[in-house]
Amino acid sequence: MAYEYTAAKKPVNLSVNSDLLRQAKQLKVNVSQVLEVALANQVKSLREAQWLADNQEAIDGYNRHVEENGLWNEAWRDALWTGKPL
Repeated sequence: MAYEYTAAKKPVNLSVNSDLLRQAKQLKVNVSQVLEVALANQVKSLREAQWLADNQEAIDGYNRHVEENGLWNEAWRDALWTGKPL
């Protein structure tokens, strides 16, 4: 799930290294935009990790099933790649 790009901006107070902030301002860095992009990437990464943790049991079960039974379309796949009839 992405975030609502058109949502209203909300002012926040945060602490940033003063020298880093000074240099960013000298270089005309849009600190708000950089923070928003970094925060979006962090949220995406954490959501992906959470999804994987929440679904690990199902993923493991599916992998066990494939290991034990093969893929449902394995014969078709092999026939298509090798040109051999089913």
